[in-house]
Amino acid sequence: MDKADELVGVTEGVAAVPHPDPPVRRIRPWPPGARPRPWPPGAVPRPWPLGAALTVAAVLLLVGTPWLNHPAVQAWRTVCLAITVQALPFLLLGTALSGAINAFVPADLFTRVLPKRPALAVPVAGVAGAVLPGCECASVPVASSLIRRGVTPAAAFAFLLSAPAINPVVLTATAVAFPGDPAMVAARLLASLATAAVMGWLWLWLGKETWLRPLPRHRHSGHRHGHSRRTEFRLGFQHDFLHAGGFLVVGAMAAATFDVTVPGSVLDAFSGSPWLSVLFLAVLAVLLAVCSEADAFVAASLTGFSPTARLAFLVVGPMVDLKLIALQAGTFGRAFAWRFSTATTVVAVTASVLISGALL
Repeated sequence: MDKADELVGVTEGVAAVPHPDPPVRRIRPWPPGARPRPWPPGAVPRPWPLGAALTVAAVLLLVGTPWLNHPAVQAWRTVCLAITVQALPFLLLGTALSGAINAFVPADLFTRVLPKRPALAVPVAGVAGAVLPGCECASVPVASSLIRRGVTPAAAFAFLLSAPAINPVVLTATAVAFPGDPAMVAARLLASLATAAVMGWLWLWLGKETWLRPLPRHRHSGHRHGHSRRTEFRLGFQHDFLHAGGFLVVGAMAAATFDVTVPGSVLDAFSGSPWLSVLFLAVLAVLLAVCSEADAFVAASLTGFSPTARLAFLVVGPMVDLKLIALQAGTFGRAFAWRFSTATTVVAVTASVLISGALL
């Protein structure tokens, strides 16, 4: 085979037999282990995440399909849309803040502001969670952005847990839902801060980097020369929102399924036992996935349960629920999400019981 035939064979996609001394070709080789993507010539592949496809599929499923007119399915659709619409503004807030951090904030700012020792950075980051007026949907992309900017994961996770539970909007809503009961507001604040700090310290002690797989930004990680900061903000916001939006819908669908299928008589069966009521409301908070700005009103309506059980509902809900687990799995990986969620639930229930015994 001469050189001309060899080049024709390569052009037509025919694999050439390796030659001991191959001629020099102007073809850029693929990195070791990589495979060419099946994109048409001249097309530029874009990293559309799984979340975008899930969001489109969920919208097509939930909007007015004729064969979904059964009353139970209609109720499921209403609950799913309510959870999604309730959380969507805060997801927008979180992804916008994440994009702003990526584009406008210097990379070393957070490492300079937080204490150098990770053990001290954890409680400082937990207290800093009070500045983000959003729910758990907003805290996940922000925590991921902080890790990408060099913040120790333990401090970022403390922020992730405390931000949706101790910000002024949530505490004000709790005070309105429990009028004349400031002890419930204080108990929620202290139990949430304690849980965030303990989980951060536990990550320092037991956490493994192999569990944590932050989502990389392939072409827009931080500000780059030649790109305006507005362009970097737009790319970062688009990437995070499309990725997290699909997992938000998945969590909302799971929560709606539980809300529709579990009868109200089950709630009455658990309210009589002090310990079972605490565990039941903790699990209920995970499954209902109520936004942290509204969960206090749900807890206040559960008058048949003890104050300790309702406090556990308020502390566990903003830190562990179905949509948050889905967001964490999509952002940090499933290996991290199930370990972190399980440990957070145990710590949150323990902190609720201890602080409730002292204040309520």
